[in-house]
Amino acid sequence: MVRLWRARGWGALAGLRPRPDKFGGVSVDLAELRPPLRLEQATFGRWLRGAVARWREEGRLAVWLHVPILQSRFAEAAASQGFAFHHAEEGSSTLTLWLGEGPSRLPGYATHQLGVAGAVLDESTGKVLVVQDRNKTLNAWKFPGGLSNPGEDIDTAVREVFEETGIKSEFKSILSIRQQHQHPGAFGKSDMYVICRLEPSSFNISFCQQECLRCEWMDLLELVRTKDATPITSNVAKLLLYGYREGFDKIDITMREFPAVYTGRFYKLYHRELPESYRNIT
Repeated sequence: MVRLWRARGWGALAGLRPRPDKFGGVSVDLAELRPPLRLEQATFGRWLRGAVARWREEGRLAVWLHVPILQSRFAEAAASQGFAFHHAEEGSSTLTLWLGEGPSRLPGYATHQLGVAGAVLDESTGKVLVVQDRNKTLNAWKFPGGLSNPGEDIDTAVREVFEETGIKSEFKSILSIRQQHQHPGAFGKSDMYVICRLEPSSFNISFCQQECLRCEWMDLLELVRTKDATPITSNVAKLLLYGYREGFDKIDITMREFPAVYTGRFYKLYHRELPESYRNIT
């Protein structure tokens, strides 16, 4: 193993193929190590030390080292050379080493979680769907919702509402966005909480007994006036009442989809609705 490493130089070790990126860094994935996988830490440490020295000479700015969980023993050798954890997922962790001048300019990993909720309003009756969470110290009324999964859009509120209450609905608009930092329920990270206006297409409640203590259709004005609602629910209920009475065009933040600069991809843009004369300006 050592002879192979010496013969091929610092750029390769048992199948490793360091890959430069367009930002001036280099990425190494230890999942590429060929059998036998019982590579000694000391051998890997020597290879890494030499490779880092070469990358410095080449003017590389950073090293990204991807370590599968079953090869975590190599993280110690990397840490001894100044590498630090950047992030970890189920099956691997990523360590980084800044090689450029001054403080590291590497981007941080995810710092926010996205929560979504649905204010489902039945315009024919003026009633809105509300729930009380199970296992809460204070059983206050709130809009049903939960965390958006990776890859989901904001309108995943439709899914969350259905899973929690059994009510089917359609996304209409965004009503509000709350931002909160150092959130205890987000492992001390930041939390974005988006409440959407949804239109129901079914009305018979079949709520999740594991998540909800109560679920009902409540008169919107009653929700505005009750003291048994969370503060954000009370504020958004007032906004919803205003739109219900005066027109949703006064409160809605709607969505349009556009093709992205990346081939085959799209993005969703949320904003107040533009008059047609402005939408069609070329």
